[in-house]
Amino acid sequence: MSRTLLFATDLSQENRAAFARALRLAHQQGAQLDTLHVLDPYLPHRMLHDLELAVNDDISATLTDLREDYALELPSLMIQTVVGEPHVEIVREAHERQASLIVLGMHRKRGQKDLLYGTTMMRILRSAPCPVVVASYLPTQPWQHIVVPIDFSLTARQTLKEALIRFPEAKLTLLHAWSLPGELELGNQAFYAQWRDHEVARLRETLDNEVESLLRELDGVPDIELVLEPGQPCDVLHDYIKRHSPELVMLGSRSRPHQPNPLTEMLLSEPHCDLMICRPW
Repeated sequence: MSRTLLFATDLSQENRAAFARALRLAHQQGAQLDTLHVLDPYLPHRMLHDLELAVNDDISATLTDLREDYALELPSLMIQTVVGEPHVEIVREAHERQASLIVLGMHRKRGQKDLLYGTTMMRILRSAPCPVVVASYLPTQPWQHIVVPIDFSLTARQTLKEALIRFPEAKLTLLHAWSLPGELELGNQAFYAQWRDHEVARLRETLDNEVESLLRELDGVPDIELVLEPGQPCDVLHDYIKRHSPELVMLGSRSRPHQPNPLTEMLLSEPHCDLMICRPW
């Protein structure tokens, strides 16, 4: 069965980068690209036919421009419009098409975390049956440096597995944020520093074993670097992105519906790279 990528567009300028990324991913993975736009169900019915034609023309024109601008190959492609609530229709189409990936453009309400709640994008991230890419940067090349924040959870293991399978030729940085009790009170003591170094070395060994056990399940080993940094996960990831400028961060989705992952919130409100959210299993 052929793979299907679902690109959902609202026709805004912010979706241009996502459309180009979807084209590149579909070509790389030999997948069909289904392009979807959801029409407002409250529009008068007499307008819908003309609007549907205009939407198809706009998507086709954008497709032609992107292929010329970025020398992108044309994958097997279908353009479709449906009527309904955007997040419901996008998730439904992903189920019906058994999509292996959903691609979205970055939301325009960036820089304000409170405005992300309840948006179409956040609802899709919570409900999608497959990984979701939120793309905000034009794809001048395939993703070459990918960061995967990891811990010892099932979610992190599944996200790493997705990265290894989908991007075997990329450089993967596995980033772990650690903290130890007593750092604030005893951090400048020699005995504590010795204990801390021992604990961090033990942590690295455990993470190495976890990664190696996963690699044995898969064919092909990409370029992998394991980085351990002290601090809180959001601070560590933010600082790493600022210093090293990866093209993509991959996170697992394990938050409760009304408690978004702080890492996801940070990356969506202040995007410095593209983001992929993966299911925990």
